[in-house]
Amino acid sequence: MKRYKIIHRTYYNYSSNVTLGEHRLLLRPREDHELRIESFILNSTPKAKILWHRDVEGNSVAIATFSGQTQQLLIESELIIQQYNESPLNFIVDSYAISFPFQYTNNDYFTLSPYMVLPDQHTRELLNNMIFNIYKTNEQIETYTLLQRLSSYIYRTFTYTIREEPGVQTPQQTLSLGSGSCRDFALLFMETVKCLGLASRFVSGYLYAPLMSSLVGSTHAWAEVYLPGGGWIGFDPTIGDIAGADHIPVAVSRLADSVPPISGSFTGRANSSLDVGVWVTLT
Repeated sequence: MKRYKIIHRTYYNYSSNVTLGEHRLLLRPREDHELRIESFILNSTPKAKILWHRDVEGNSVAIATFSGQTQQLLIESELIIQQYNESPLNFIVDSYAISFPFQYTNNDYFTLSPYMVLPDQHTRELLNNMIFNIYKTNEQIETYTLLQRLSSYIYRTFTYTIREEPGVQTPQQTLSLGSGSCRDFALLFMETVKCLGLASRFVSGYLYAPLMSSLVGSTHAWAEVYLPGGGWIGFDPTIGDIAGADHIPVAVSRLADSVPPISGSFTGRANSSLDVGVWVTLT
C-alpha cells in the first residue's frame, strides 16, 4: 500500500468585483477496492455552500454556491489517500478477449456502446493509418499487447507540451502538430481504441512524479479501456505505460472535455486570470 498527500489550489483573480455563479468541483478521487480516502478537506474563499452528489458516471461532484461579491476565488482541497493498486497487471482477461480482435458480449455491448462511438470518417481514416504503423490485420497479437503498443507508440512519436489554455485538441490537431498535452494524448488514444472496436473512456486525476513532487504540478489525464474479465484498465500514453499506483483517478467520462476539476461562471465587467498548483507527495 502507498499513501499519498495531495494538495490542489486554484486561484481565480478578477480585475474588479464580480458575482460568482454556481461552480462544479471534481476534486474527490474515485474510491474503490484499490483506492481509499483517509481524509479529505475542501475549503474556499469566499465561503461556499457545498452540496454533493454522484453523476451518471459515478464521479463525486461538489456543487458550490456563493453569496456577495469578490475579486478573488480560492478553492483548495487537501487529501490523504491509500493506494493499493501496486500490481496493475494483476488481472485476468476472459478467454474470448485475450487475443485481438474479439467482440463484446451482447450485454456488455449494450452498456459499453456510448464508449464506442466512432469519430467522423476523416478522423477514422487518419487514425486507421496510425494503427497500420503498429498492427497489421493478419497479425496474431494479444489484446493487452496491442493496447500497450499503441500507448508506447504515442509516447515515442509525439512531443509532450504543457498547454495552459482550456480544452482538448482534436486527434486531427494532435496528429498535425505532432505534439500535445496529457489530455490531448489521452483523447488520441481513446479515439484510436474505438477504431479498433473497443470501449474507452477519459480519466482526469493526479500523477505522482517522484522527481517533481516538490515542485508545483498540475492535474493529469489518461484513458481506460474495458477488457472483459479485467474491467476498466488504465493506459497512459503520456508515459507510454499502463496506469499504476502513481495514478490517482478523480473523474471518468466518455467525453474528454466534460470533466475539468473546476468549472463555473461569474457576472460582472471584469477580466479574470487563473493560477493552479498541485502537489502530490508520498507520506
